[in-house]
Amino acid sequence: MFSKFISLNLLFIIISASMLFLVGEKKAVETVNYLEEVGFPGDSERYWMLNREIEINLAEEPGSGFNIPKSIALFFPKETRTSSRWISIPKNGSVSFYNYFDNLQYGFHSSVNGLSYNVIVHFTTIIWVLKSLLLGLIIFQFLILVRSWSIQKSIITRTLSRSLSKLTEQAKTLSKEKGPLSIKEMESLAGTLDEINATRLDTRIDLDNTQEELQNLAKAINGLLERINESYRLQARFVSDASHELRTPIAAIQGYANLLDRWGKDDPDALEESIGAIKEEAANMKDLVEQLLFLARGDNNTMHLEVERFDVGALLQTIHRETQMINGAYALELQVEEAWVKADQGLIKQAGRILVDNAIKYTPSGGNITLAVKNAKGQIRLTVQDSGIGIPPDDIPHIFERFYRADESRARVSGGTGLGLSIAKWIVERHGGYLEVLSREDLGTRISLVLPEAH
Repeated sequence: MFSKFISLNLLFIIISASMLFLVGEKKAVETVNYLEEVGFPGDSERYWMLNREIEINLAEEPGSGFNIPKSIALFFPKETRTSSRWISIPKNGSVSFYNYFDNLQYGFHSSVNGLSYNVIVHFTTIIWVLKSLLLGLIIFQFLILVRSWSIQKSIITRTLSRSLSKLTEQAKTLSKEKGPLSIKEMESLAGTLDEINATRLDTRIDLDNTQEELQNLAKAINGLLERINESYRLQARFVSDASHELRTPIAAIQGYANLLDRWGKDDPDALEESIGAIKEEAANMKDLVEQLLFLARGDNNTMHLEVERFDVGALLQTIHRETQMINGAYALELQVEEAWVKADQGLIKQAGRILVDNAIKYTPSGGNITLAVKNAKGQIRLTVQDSGIGIPPDDIPHIFERFYRADESRARVSGGTGLGLSIAKWIVERHGGYLEVLSREDLGTRISLVLPEAH
């Protein structure tokens, strides 16, 4: 709009200049006709006409000016066709730009009845009118621009605010709904931000130099980058730990295979020991791979849930009965009541078995393990409590991290991989629940699986 107004003002100036030229030519013709009929009417060499708009001087020499080319002069009146012309702006002291053109003059030098005249047309009145019109036009345009700017600013602010608010919320919730991002997703998203990539995920947007309207979005993006960076770090650690965990059984299998190859073929004891060890390590490796595949499907949201309504108390009774048949070295106490949930029964049973297996691994033989289900205020709590070695306070915040072990040496002896509680946490959170942990060293651990009650 501003550029259009500038063009309009330039057009106004061009039209005004053309009008002044035509007015000047017309007044010059009228003056020449007057001189031909009346002659020079004044007593001096200077005479004014039409309220001092036209000045006539007797002059031997014309003012410095220009002549119209003959090819163009044919279109001019014959009275002024051969006249020389000039344009001048006399300077009367210091004049502001607004009043600079007030004294604009358009002059002619013509010979009439043997006498030479300088005819000067003064545009003072016309200039004042045109100047007032242009000033009024500029003020009108300015008001339109201010009004338009205000309206557009309001519209843009509302639109941008809605868009930024929506984008901010999406940035805040991104990766929460879909779970951990894959490395490709993280690199793709990070690559869209200037100078931020997978190798520089610690880069953050400078909030001090960010406009106020964009600070919320910048904070959300910084928070998103923080989650991406943490997710990237955990995935890198996950790959490293998975490789390490797989390397151990593979190395054991390779060692026993070499033992068989060298002298185990003829030694029944070495042969039996090697076969048993290989079968055990292969089973461990199979369990580890299955756990890794489970977590991978969970991360990629390809895990299908068979949701049904069932009684968690009855489910825990089944787990209690199976545990007693498999391992009778512990005093298993059962405390259950009717508690209904809507969930995948197979996955909830898997999570319950993980908690029970964990209690068995870290409780000395002959210890007490209590399995309980309670319905409290719309929440179903499946609790497994043991009298085992407990968890150090510094390790409790990390026990749900993949491959994390509070006690490496005892975990090796018990055959743990550090993935069980990660799987249990994923299962519970996928069903809208959470896990609670209470533990004291040398006293035992209590882990509760909390789910919403089915109505």
